[in-house]
Amino acid sequence: MALNKKIIDEIANVTSKAALSCYKFLGKNDKKKADKAATDSMRNEINKLKINGEVVIGEGELDKAPMLFIGEKLGAGGSLELDIAVDPLEGTNFVAKNLPGALSVISVAEKGNLFNAPETYMDKLAVCKKVPFDATDLDFSVEKNIKNIADAMNKDIKNVNACLLDRPRHKKIMDILNKLKVKIKLISDGDVSGALMVTDEKYNIDIFLGIGGGPEGVLAASAIDAHECKFQGRFLFKNDKDISRARKMGINDLEKKYELKEIIKGDSIFCATGITNGDLVNGIKVEGNKFVTETFVTHKGSNLSKIFVSEDTIKT
Repeated sequence: MALNKKIIDEIANVTSKAALSCYKFLGKNDKKKADKAATDSMRNEINKLKINGEVVIGEGELDKAPMLFIGEKLGAGGSLELDIAVDPLEGTNFVAKNLPGALSVISVAEKGNLFNAPETYMDKLAVCKKVPFDATDLDFSVEKNIKNIADAMNKDIKNVNACLLDRPRHKKIMDILNKLKVKIKLISDGDVSGALMVTDEKYNIDIFLGIGGGPEGVLAASAIDAHECKFQGRFLFKNDKDISRARKMGINDLEKKYELKEIIKGDSIFCATGITNGDLVNGIKVEGNKFVTETFVTHKGSNLSKIFVSEDTIKT
């Protein structure tokens, strides 16, 4: 059984249900309860599917949040064996404060095709497909990457658009971008959606760069792969505990630069459902007695990339 329309619809339903489980926590300043609700919902919905799944990217180790843990077996059984990467609630603070950009995210691939990433940071680079592959690289300076993008796209540097997380650790990058007079889009959280802005011209982002979560990098790579965009990542380890965890996962070259095809292989499905409004998708709406959700779905095998809209009756 391949990753067909039926499984695409089922996976999209998983993130839609997880997103809806967070609705009652919007603006309630309780990110842990919201995260737990999304996690419990996602686990419950995946366990209804006729698959043999294993979580290779979990969430929650860094902040001890409720989690779908790495190695957890999911599904009701069947012939389809899947690797699963999850972030049931990307943007816990966004839900807690009812701010834009909260998502429920999942990626699945056939067993052995999704990279098992440690819960640590990753230096990332994502670039739109209009830029030649060899024009940018994690090992290039920020200035060289930006100038090469400008040359490749035949436009002034000041018209290059870069996206990165608004973090103190990115001050040096921002100083360089400002010196070059590059247009900068800063995001406060949610670097999965930030990386995905290189996938479509409507987002007007040429490059996403900087340091974010390693697991989020793998999730973003899954969707970027379906759009033929470039992605590179290099894990960053802060202490011996991080290094030990990585080695247990089979990562021996701690300075390795990973290309997209090393992170995600073969066919894959990526789904991200909006909880609050964002650049990628709209958040949950209430229309009459129904909840309406939007889910950004990609399927590499069929070149699918579209927004799915679904409705759920409000239970009283």
